[in-house]
Amino acid sequence: MKKVEIKGIIPPILTPMNDDESVNVSELRNQVNRMIDGGVHALFCFGTNGEGYILSSSEKQLVLETVIDECHGRVPVYAGTGCISTKETIEQSKMAMAAGADVLSIITPSFAAASQDELYAHYAAVAAAVDMPIVLYNIPARTGNALAPATVGKLAKIENIVGAKDSSGNFTNILGYMDEAKKSKRDFAMLSGNDQLIIWTLLAGGQGGIAGCANVYPHTMASIYDLFMAGRIEEAKAANASIQSFRACFKYGNPNTVVKTATAMLGYNVGKCRAPFNQIPEEGISALRKVLDENKAKGMC
Repeated sequence: MKKVEIKGIIPPILTPMNDDESVNVSELRNQVNRMIDGGVHALFCFGTNGEGYILSSSEKQLVLETVIDECHGRVPVYAGTGCISTKETIEQSKMAMAAGADVLSIITPSFAAASQDELYAHYAAVAAAVDMPIVLYNIPARTGNALAPATVGKLAKIENIVGAKDSSGNFTNILGYMDEAKKSKRDFAMLSGNDQLIIWTLLAGGQGGIAGCANVYPHTMASIYDLFMAGRIEEAKAANASIQSFRACFKYGNPNTVVKTATAMLGYNVGKCRAPFNQIPEEGISALRKVLDENKAKGMC
C-alpha cells in the first residue's frame, strides 16, 4: 500500500459546471491550480461540495482524472468513492485506484438504516478489495447513518483504514474517534469535516480538516494548519474564527450551494450547483456580497 501522510487543509474541490450542467473541465483545471497556489495540502474530488451525490460514475471518473492530471503530483488527491451499496463502493474505489488517486474517502451508506455491524462489514469489504489508504467519512445529518466511536476503533485495526473525517459537528464525537482508534493504531489520522472545529481538532491531536470554505478562502484556510504547525496558535485560532461570518450565510441555502455561489461571485466560472439544489434567495445573495466584501477588506483570500 502506498504511504500517504494524511494532514493539513484539504478542500473538497468544487465541480464546475457549464450552463447545461455538464462538467466544465477547463474551469476545474483552473480551480486545481487556484487551490494549490493558495497553499492547500491535498485535494478531495466529488465530496459534498464537489456534488458527488449527483454526479454519474462517468462524470466522477472525468473529474478525478482531470484533477490528477492537472495536479501532477504536487499534492495528494483524495477520491470520494462511497455509495449506498458495498458492491458499487468497491467498483468506484477500484476506478479511483486505477485512475491514480492517493487516498479514498468513503462516506457511510445512506437512505437505508445500517447497524454498526453492517457498517463494519461494509468498510471491511471495501478495504479488502483495494490496496490503498482509506479515510472513513461520517456525516449523519446527510446520510442518516452514524459511525460509532467503537466501530471506528474496530475498523482502525484494518491496515489500510488510516483515518476518519467527522462532519457531525460534535467535537465529542471527534474525541471519541481518536480515543478508540488510537488504541490499535497510534498514527490514525483525524480530520474535521466541520470547518469551525479544525483548530480544536489540531489542538486535540488531530491532523487537519476537509474544509469546504477553502473553495472560497484557500489561503486563509490553509494558514490555519501552517500557523498551527509553526507554533503560532493564537494566530491559527484567529484564522479559523475569521470564517464565522461566511459560515453564517449557510442559513440561506444548502451549504455547498452557498459555497459554490460565493466562489462564482468572486469571479470564477464554476457555474451553479446541479438542479434542484441551486437556489439562494435574494436576501442570501445580498448577505453573501456584504460578507465577501468585508472579508476581502480584511485580506482574506
